Amino acid sequence: MVAASPVSLYAAGSLRGALLDIADAFEAETGIPISGKFGASGLLKDRLIGGEAGEVFASANLEHPQALARGGLAGPAVLFARNELCAFLRPGLVATRATLLDLMLDPKVKLGTSTPKADPSGDYAFAIFARAEAMKPGARAALEAKALKLTGAPDCLPAPEGLNVYGHKLASGEADIFLAYCTNARPLAKEQPGIAMLRLPDQLAVGADYGLTVLNRASLSGYRFAMFILSPQGQAILARHGFTVPGLPREG
Repeated sequence: MVAASPVSLYAAGSLRGALLDIADAFEAETGIPISGKFGASGLLKDRLIGGEAGEVFASANLEHPQALARGGLAGPAVLFARNELCAFLRPGLVATRATLLDLMLDPKVKLGTSTPKADPSGDYAFAIFARAEAMKPGARAALEAKALKLTGAPDCLPAPEGLNVYGHKLASGEADIFLAYCTNARPLAKEQPGIAMLRLPDQLAVGADYGLTVLNRASLSGYRFAMFILSPQGQAILARHGFTVPGLPREG
């Protein structure tokens, strides 16, 4: 029996744990393996536009898969999961939702974000800064000026293999606060239990819609894997990893 060719998956780094679990479940059910490339969604989108042979693209926003669709490279973008940004604080740094903005604005506090354009997480962080302007005039410019873009760009130093990049940046002292997806809470609790997660106040909260598309060059196996991600089984795995999912049946 000839082994099935792997499906080429390009996916946001924030989806790594969930999609690897989904890939394992898919392979156990179908015998079809998945070959995953994970990273900043904007950079992955550019690689696909440049001709790399991906089949399924799972992005941390809808904009990047929609760009592939508009360019005639992929089918429609489908919403398959939601996330939001939280503030992660280094050990010893204390804040409440009410005091978080003042702490972020403190000149002595190093504020880490990902890189806008290259990584949707950075775009969402800068959307938080725009919301901060309504709470405190001048906050947007101050936050944009002090934000340290520590992840997402090609020249950003990665974390050591196997470590959560945001926990590593906080533990190494590169950042005191990092604005990152709330779904990092579980891996960070295992690796760096001293790091605190704080949900943003309602006035600052920014949600993230995750988009999925299938490239025109995809195999039938690629389409099957995309449907598996959207299936109740795939959606349940995403939910276990902390994502909000639109595709689970109602109970009862």
